Amino acid sequence: MLNLETLNEEQKKVVTQTDGPILVLAGPGSGKTRALTYKIAYLLLEKNVNVDQILAVTFTNKAAKEIKERVLRLIEDSRDETPSTEWGSGNKKTPNWIGTFHSVCVRLLRMEADNLSVDRNFVIYDTEDSLKLIKEAYTELNYSPKDLNQNAVLSTISKAKSEMVSPKVFAAQSSGNFFFEKVSKIYPLYVKKLQDNNAFDFDDLLAQTVELFKTHPEVLEKYSSMFKYVLIDEYQDTNRVQYTLAKLLASKHNNITVVGDISQSIYSWRGADYRNMVQFQNDYPSVNVLSLAKNYRSTNKIVQSARNLIENNATHIKIDLYTENGEGDDIVLYEAENERDEARYVVDTIMLNLDSEANFETMPTSAKKYSNFAVLYRTNAQSRAIEEAFITAGMPYKIIGGVRFYDRREVRDLLAYLRVFANKKDTVSWARCINTPPRKIGKVALQKIAESHYDLDLIEDLTKIEWKKYIENAQAMSPVELVDAVLKDFGYLEYLNDGSEDSLSRIENIKELRTVARQYDSLENFLETIALVESSSKPDLGNEDAVILMTLHAAKGLEFEHVFLVGLEEGIFPHSRAMADPKELEEERRLCYVGITRAKKYLHMTYTRRRTFFGQTNSTIVSRFIAEIPENYIQFKYA
Repeated sequence: MLNLETLNEEQKKVVTQTDGPILVLAGPGSGKTRALTYKIAYLLLEKNVNVDQILAVTFTNKAAKEIKERVLRLIEDSRDETPSTEWGSGNKKTPNWIGTFHSVCVRLLRMEADNLSVDRNFVIYDTEDSLKLIKEAYTELNYSPKDLNQNAVLSTISKAKSEMVSPKVFAAQSSGNFFFEKVSKIYPLYVKKLQDNNAFDFDDLLAQTVELFKTHPEVLEKYSSMFKYVLIDEYQDTNRVQYTLAKLLASKHNNITVVGDISQSIYSWRGADYRNMVQFQNDYPSVNVLSLAKNYRSTNKIVQSARNLIENNATHIKIDLYTENGEGDDIVLYEAENERDEARYVVDTIMLNLDSEANFETMPTSAKKYSNFAVLYRTNAQSRAIEEAFITAGMPYKIIGGVRFYDRREVRDLLAYLRVFANKKDTVSWARCINTPPRKIGKVALQKIAESHYDLDLIEDLTKIEWKKYIENAQAMSPVELVDAVLKDFGYLEYLNDGSEDSLSRIENIKELRTVARQYDSLENFLETIALVESSSKPDLGNEDAVILMTLHAAKGLEFEHVFLVGLEEGIFPHSRAMADPKELEEERRLCYVGITRAKKYLHMTYTRRRTFFGQTNSTIVSRFIAEIPENYIQFKYA
């Protein structure tokens, strides 16, 4: 028998109410994974459901693995109490259908390959593979990458597939738009090339499964009958094709449980649609709505601050968050002079927490770790000032879900240009920048250039760019002037600007490098300083205990004793791109909600009076999100 005594009453309802459509509104830190895991074990042990009749879908392989392992442990723990079942005999069989949307669909497609345009040995193309097919299509259509960015084209096709828009429908909708009309010619050719290569891309795995179900009703009947219970985690992050898949697979029995929190929907740029949470209630009028409102993670001041903030969203589905963890400390709000002072505050506060005698007397050993501290920021470019402060202080850090600032591709590309300007004999830098952006210089031409010891006349003849002008005048020009020249005269900014979300992040990083360049009068001093920072910022792979740095998007699902939420200024957080769009502004607020609820005990929020960002120094306005947190929960500090 499954022991449910460790669950609270809310969790027990989620576990034991199994039949019919169920919508679980799960607040942050409420134990939703625990409830979902117990529900699967409950279906197996108490409802005697066959392992093949349960489909559980999560969004990451890590989460799927964790659920499988937890279910197995629950079954093993219940074995002695249920000797009459197969579980009591030591059988460790777990549900076969726990995985991500993509892994489940791959399995389905291989099993039903006879009904597809490819055979069951199809390969799965990643982005690099897909781009090669896009390039082939360009050649056949006589398109130029200069006129039509290939990454933007692939991103547009990917979005179309996620929205289940076929090449034919896409073409019909593209009339009058130059870019979309061009893409409409590439899209069907790209699809044909995938078929010729017996391949699917990642978007196909989901879209083709939906297409399979729609064109072969007998296949849908087979699987919708087989899956008596369907459970979907993180439902607020589903896109249109995932939403459709879930609905189709549950169409026979209608025993579908979806778990999510509309207030943690922060991936609209990936196609996620929080409205699926609302639509679920329209799809299933008899839906049973349950809540997981008890927060096990944070103190009351953190929970109530997050709750007050998110209630400013019109799209918010209310969850009455509460905790029994005690009031806790005030949220500290620090007004910094500038971004350097902000970074120093973070470093000094961490040192104070780790080094003070009083703290060491009261803190358990497990809490005296750098890894209990996390610094969260809205954009990758913000990490630069923080990283440099950590390096100066000798404090270990690691970036999660990203690359250290001076190791980012676009930063290294631009620095390669500047190093060539400073030293025309730098063959390593020449090799990096001479054909970046692509200038149709083939292997033979590159070899010829190398054999000429990078002769400038030959380089200018082949690239049609005036390299000499900048090499000869590098010492007379400021670093920021040279950066601007690379961005404009060498076409690097245009090369980066392909319209994708990644390109916007890369451009922000380049603009942040421009901020650094403005601090120096000579190219030599600038490059020397960068070289010293780079050499001292290499991670110590043997030291796992380090402060965590990451974007707010990367922080979802994690928790830390101490959280620093930095850069709370209008135009940074909320981001400038969201200021004029109420929907995007609400997503920014959800992102702030996610950031606040990562903190278990201590939350520090910072903003600056003035900030040099993207190469410009400006006075700043504190983020509107600060005013949405009760003032009596805040302790104010000033530079």
